[in-house]
Amino acid sequence: MKERHQKTRRAAAGPPPLPPESAAALKEQVARLKEALAADQPPATLADLVTPRPADLAWDLHLMSELAKIAHADIPPLLAVLFGQNPDKERYKALKKALHVLKTRGVPVPAELVLREAPESAQALEASGLQAQVSAIFGNGERYVILEGPRVVLGGNLLVARLSDQRGLRECHLLTLKRQQRQEFWEQFYSQGLDAWTAAPPGYVLRLLEEALALTPDGEPSRDSYLPLRETLWRHLGRPDDTPPLEDLLPPLSPAERGGYLEQSRRLATGELCRSWLPSPEEIVPWIEKLKAAQDSPLVLSEQQQRLRQEGVLDDATAALFPKEGRPRWGRRLLELAYFLDLVGRAEEARAAQAAGEDLLAGDRGVLSGENPFLQELVRYALMLAWEFFKQKEPQPQTSPGLAPPTDSLIRR
Repeated sequence: MKERHQKTRRAAAGPPPLPPESAAALKEQVARLKEALAADQPPATLADLVTPRPADLAWDLHLMSELAKIAHADIPPLLAVLFGQNPDKERYKALKKALHVLKTRGVPVPAELVLREAPESAQALEASGLQAQVSAIFGNGERYVILEGPRVVLGGNLLVARLSDQRGLRECHLLTLKRQQRQEFWEQFYSQGLDAWTAAPPGYVLRLLEEALALTPDGEPSRDSYLPLRETLWRHLGRPDDTPPLEDLLPPLSPAERGGYLEQSRRLATGELCRSWLPSPEEIVPWIEKLKAAQDSPLVLSEQQQRLRQEGVLDDATAALFPKEGRPRWGRRLLELAYFLDLVGRAEEARAAQAAGEDLLAGDRGVLSGENPFLQELVRYALMLAWEFFKQKEPQPQTSPGLAPPTDSLIRR
């Protein structure tokens, strides 16, 4: 009885306090969300403003608690998107409580969002020995994967690997961390901006590890670190070939759907998850000069003619920065991003990434069909960011005229 009372008191006390850095980050995200709600931004864009941390229970519990304080009709669907996909026991309880609090404050909570019993997937996940987390895939084709489980299975409690779709296993570490050390481990990731994570099927992570292993040269330390664990993982998770390939994890798109989602991929290209996909400043600066030359042409051109000339430069830049031989790799990265977005409950963005990826893998774009919209928007956005940067700088006499701070918008849309 005494132990039960202690548990009740602990539950009533709420989640453990966040470290100062995390608390400040949470406050900033919630403030940004409130501004967006006040500005009546579309509900589909709200999930980009707050970031759950599947590996940080305290963060997610505090985030749900803060969202439950915002009496707005868009909050219940947002909570469902952020936390309604296979929540574990603690998150399930916190999500149910947050929806109840909102309902008591007069916020409409759709019936389909009301949680009545824990999902079977959460119970199965709790019963299994291993759990998996994956980061979003970066523009260079790298990502982190983490398998967590009992020491009797792994020999430690955390297997951390950095994977590359070109160079295979870049890092592989088996760690034994206590609770405080785990908190510090995740804080280090978050402090470096690596805060886009989601829970994933362990079999999917095993398949990623095996695909990376096939690309890893003999003698690499990361390869030698992984091989002793391979038999154990196969025994507990099954053979990698038993896991469906990536293409089978995504729903088929009709030609009409693909066309619509291809255009939507432009918005995805400018989102937070794709910032690392943008061309570097060194790559983009020469194309600013070419756009400036097109804009400053001595020919008298109509606005439409100027726009066509700029689109031509954009297409040339896209073709040069994303060469044809490398596009299947970019297509594969987009499919991986699509599955990641599915796992976090952002289905519309997932389909946009899928459509753009399948378009690149098909490789049948001709002159009339134009450039891949996702890649073209990456280039357009990188040019606009660079142009704004130069616009804010003070004019420097010794600077090349092509790089002088502009007075007008460079790219007409």
